Amino acid sequence: MILKSPSHSSTSNSISSVDFTQILACFMAAVCGSGISEGFFRALVSRGPESALLEVYRNARNSAQAAVTDDVMRPQRVRLQHEAAAVNPTAIVGCKVCRVPEGSTERYTRWINSLSPEQLLTQVYTSHGPTVIMPTWFCSRDWFQTVGRFDEGGKGVPEDLLFFYQSLRRGGTVVRVDECLLVYRYHEHAATHSVLEDTIWDLRVDFLQERVLSQWEAFTIWNAGKQGRKLYRSLSPTNQKKVKAFCDVDENKIQKGFYTYEESKERPKPKIPILHFRNASPPFIVCVKLDMTHGVLEENLLSLQLKEGIHYYHFN
Repeated sequence: MILKSPSHSSTSNSISSVDFTQILACFMAAVCGSGISEGFFRALVSRGPESALLEVYRNARNSAQAAVTDDVMRPQRVRLQHEAAAVNPTAIVGCKVCRVPEGSTERYTRWINSLSPEQLLTQVYTSHGPTVIMPTWFCSRDWFQTVGRFDEGGKGVPEDLLFFYQSLRRGGTVVRVDECLLVYRYHEHAATHSVLEDTIWDLRVDFLQERVLSQWEAFTIWNAGKQGRKLYRSLSPTNQKKVKAFCDVDENKIQKGFYTYEESKERPKPKIPILHFRNASPPFIVCVKLDMTHGVLEENLLSLQLKEGIHYYHFN
């Protein structure tokens, strides 16, 4: 028995091509007498995994609920995440994952599993998305209803990122159970691949401006290259004026002296200084990819005695 109190399994079949009814019947026979009751309904019109999850949550009767898609749960997942959610009622609770096939999306998996408790909140602006991935989510039913429903726009909508950001806006927290409780399957046709990079970029920039840049009077963009300049161009005019410099380690970029915003309608066109990172001043928005510099970026940040979440945030 997984929980001391009875639990309820609510199931929605949205897009499977197998005989899901037969599979579910086998599952219910296996758990019969364990204290798990079951509710089943079939989604006749497939609108993707976000619609299936929403239907499950609508029909669930538990005080806490877990997301289960086409991945494999470890036996202790429900118990351990339920315990974490009970003491963190406004949290999205995730867990560490094991990847199948082993070694797929290696950098991403390492990031998922290695974030510190503080980084679960400070690294919510990176291109990786939610700091606990949606297949691992577990939260109280009350908090799910407080945050609001998933966006059911279907293919191409990053419903997990939208819900995750809305949870944070409402004062929610993020917690991870530091055990591998889910076998996370990689496949080429996963719904996440249908989301356009530009869509994710715009959401991240808006959230960064809302949560961080609105609190700063001035800041430096760490990276005078393509990604740093793209971020600058994506900012609102108000936040562009807050950028006092770019910084970098590349002497070729530093020797140019400044970046000219050619697309600007202002005259004269804005020219932003480019400095060596040791000559720049915090706070920083770091636009350098994590885990791609053999530790050099991390060493440089450490050498300046900076604290993540105060003196800098990662964006890439």
